[in-house]
Amino acid sequence: MNPFDLSSQQLQGAKFLSERRVGNVIGGVSGPALSGRWLPVTDPATEMVVAEAPDSDAADIDRAVASAQRAFGSDAWRGLRPADREKLLFRLSELIERHADELSALETLQSGKLQGIARAIDVQAGAEFVRYMAGWATKLEGQTLDNSIPIPGPQWVTYTRREPVGVVGAIVPWNFPLAIALWKIAPALAAGCTVVLKPSEDTPLTALRLAHLALEAGIPEGVLNVVCGRGATAGAALIAHPGVRKLSFTGSTAVGKVVGHAAVENMARFTLELGGKSPAVVMEDADPSQVAQGIAMGIFFHQGQVCTASSRLLVHRSLYRRVLDELAGIAQGMRIGSGFDAATQFGPLTSKAHFARVMDFIASAKAEGATLVAGGERVHDAGCFVQPTIFADTTAQMRVVREEVFGPVLAVAPFDDVEDAIAAANDTPYGLAASLWTQSLSHAHRIVPRLQAGVVWVNAHNVLDAGLPLGGIKQSGTGRDLGRAAVEGFTELKSVCMAV
Repeated sequence: MNPFDLSSQQLQGAKFLSERRVGNVIGGVSGPALSGRWLPVTDPATEMVVAEAPDSDAADIDRAVASAQRAFGSDAWRGLRPADREKLLFRLSELIERHADELSALETLQSGKLQGIARAIDVQAGAEFVRYMAGWATKLEGQTLDNSIPIPGPQWVTYTRREPVGVVGAIVPWNFPLAIALWKIAPALAAGCTVVLKPSEDTPLTALRLAHLALEAGIPEGVLNVVCGRGATAGAALIAHPGVRKLSFTGSTAVGKVVGHAAVENMARFTLELGGKSPAVVMEDADPSQVAQGIAMGIFFHQGQVCTASSRLLVHRSLYRRVLDELAGIAQGMRIGSGFDAATQFGPLTSKAHFARVMDFIASAKAEGATLVAGGERVHDAGCFVQPTIFADTTAQMRVVREEVFGPVLAVAPFDDVEDAIAAANDTPYGLAASLWTQSLSHAHRIVPRLQAGVVWVNAHNVLDAGLPLGGIKQSGTGRDLGRAAVEGFTELKSVCMAV
């Protein structure tokens, strides 16, 4: 099947890929990188090149930042009322939903994600998030303060106001290219900022399509610019650019530290949502079937390519064997295949390089003595498919327990005492998410405050809400996506003191 054929079932009538090459969007105009270089976009289910995106560098970033700066100072954007920005974001959300078939197909084509998941998470939930953030445009506010200025003479009026920070540089990963792009774009625009977005070179298609939809929604040219390219070139130029006043990055901890250092050099604000090694603690009173279903969703959803994946499972010894057996049954029964097949439950990893990395983790777990309970092998001769994998009897020193796999690999260990479980859960440099499984309110209220994570779920895992902040502590980042905290992160708080 030719992926550029407009009659293709996979693209479901999308015109976006009728041409093999899809250009950057800078100042409302689509075009190639100034260098003329292109990067391939590959379908991980077939390993076929399905499109090419610009291989941009610093010159393209300069153009995009200049475009965003002009738009930020223009009457067309800066002169809008908050209610007008709200309307534009509502229009964008409507267009995202209207193009659900196209966007979900592009997402599946470039990342291997199940199209049903792409539709539900990236498209539908993404559109809902844009609507949520649209409402904040009219609700950002300061405070009028009773002053205590000890200077006699004039009367004083003191107040604070929130103002947009300016040009935002946003860098998004390949696992949820559309959803996470919206997590950054929507609050930035609601606050009145302008954006230069760099998607992953592996998955740029939905971000580029989003830029066209933003223009169709009436968002002025230059407010949202999308520049494709590699992290070492386009990404490095964006984070170092002196015209960028806020950096918002989602990705690995190692790269996040580079982004943070670059931001400090320019004294730009920054938000970093980084890696995780999220523990799930199962108490002796938990429901084993509920645990097995919830943890399977937590680790095998999108093939484990989720920063909050429940990759470490600590189970009370009384339930250990039963939970392990039920999990193994779920893993062994999952149907593996193309994300375009409605019957598929488990798709490919997003790239050959990432597939090789996950397989290396599996090999190391076997070599270090972990017990393989399910999976552990490649599936099919072509495509980046690996079985859902479970290792039992893991120890804290194993790589599969210490490091973020970012794949469908679960490390399971028993515990006898809750204090040992809490200590093991917190024995990690990361602190993004955790879950607790119990029927006891007492357990929940006592243990949740002791789990070192930015997000804690009880009797669930990987459940997000637009209004709940998402972010980590320790090596998992700083700042928050989602919720009020996200939109306020794109503002500066100004104090005003006026003699009357």
